Amino acid sequence: MSESSPRLILASASPRRRELLAGLGLEFEVQPAAIDEGRHDGESPGDLVRRLGLDKARTVAKTHPGAVVLGSDTAVILDGEPLGKPRDRDHGIAMLSALSGREHEVLSSVALAGPEGETVRLNRSRVRFRSLAREEIAAYWDTGEPADKAGAYAIQGLGGIFVERLEGSFSGVMGLPVFETARLLTDAGIPLLGRRRAGIGPVE
Repeated sequence: MSESSPRLILASASPRRRELLAGLGLEFEVQPAAIDEGRHDGESPGDLVRRLGLDKARTVAKTHPGAVVLGSDTAVILDGEPLGKPRDRDHGIAMLSALSGREHEVLSSVALAGPEGETVRLNRSRVRFRSLAREEIAAYWDTGEPADKAGAYAIQGLGGIFVERLEGSFSGVMGLPVFETARLLTDAGIPLLGRRRAGIGPVE
């Protein structure tokens, strides 16, 4: 980060979001936000994901004045309802069985809160799973990968073998849509291109 760029904080403990943000070549700190992630009565999935992403950024920004804080939230939506993370093995297997052979939606928000105000964007992607045999669902659960994932799968991991079609953002399905993230960061004075990064010179 250049000396003129504001301090950047990621309000998430997700290793996938850290990986995606680091892939943009940015220096940042990690400060997970503790918020109530319950759904409000009558709240649409899109409004829920936007609100949670912004609440995470806003919560951390309150204790770090002058910093730009990035918050994000992701939800897997089937038949209009968020699936969340599986409670246990039976719940995870039930989720994957419900996704088998069907298309679902993945919503990912990215929000910034800082001295210049607050803003949030929402990415929508559609994912179709091929038909899954119960035996491979059970085998996938037993790898441990699905246990802490919304919808009980990770598209960037073994779960990717189930994805027949993706319409939208691969990084959004992972948990942080990099297109929307880059636009918000650039607008906040944190450029991603056209600057020399510390320790990296021109290619000879």
